[in-house]
Amino acid sequence: MEGFLAYSLQEIPYVAITLMIAFTFHEFAHAYVAYKFGDSTAQKQGRLTLNPLKHLDPFGTILIFIAGFGWARPVPVNRFFFKKPRLAGVLVSIAGPLSNLVLASLAFIVAFALMRFGAVIPAGFSEFLDIFIWLNIVLFVFNLLPFPPLDGYRILEDLAPNDLRAKMTQWESYGVIIFLIIVITPLDEYTIQPIFGVVLPWVMNGLGDFFYQFFF
Repeated sequence: MEGFLAYSLQEIPYVAITLMIAFTFHEFAHAYVAYKFGDSTAQKQGRLTLNPLKHLDPFGTILIFIAGFGWARPVPVNRFFFKKPRLAGVLVSIAGPLSNLVLASLAFIVAFALMRFGAVIPAGFSEFLDIFIWLNIVLFVFNLLPFPPLDGYRILEDLAPNDLRAKMTQWESYGVIIFLIIVITPLDEYTIQPIFGVVLPWVMNGLGDFFYQFFF
């Protein structure tokens, strides 16, 4: 059975808990920042909540365990309600990935604090923290990639001049197809994997070193 899964059976409970928390906080962050800037669309649809059931996409979640990647239910955002659409749009988009970076940071703090004060860390909890940190950093980096429909693309879209933004909107559907091709086909060995191979360890080691100095 494990041959059909992206994770071992032992890791699945830790991955499931991590994704439930990571996806929920990611989408809540989008909804919360949008609400603070005047867009109550997500709030009216019950998305301004930390209830995982409101944010998890069944198919996107299951796919993570099979293919190693997936998604949550996107939070609806109506930029019409923003007084400063570009600024608000950027902050709403970046709020999701930053929430995952914050979660990874908190996990590092917990791990180092337990080590610093000599607490005995059960093997299962240590493995959970490792997975929690890693997957949240993956979500942070992955969602900042400049491909539709990811947050990184939305940020570029809001920063782009109006004429370029119109072209980006026009070709967005093709961008989604291209993105899926480079993610789910062998092309990922030349696109996504090299990026992850360099950026993910850099972020993880940098974050770990940053918090390590406060405890040791």
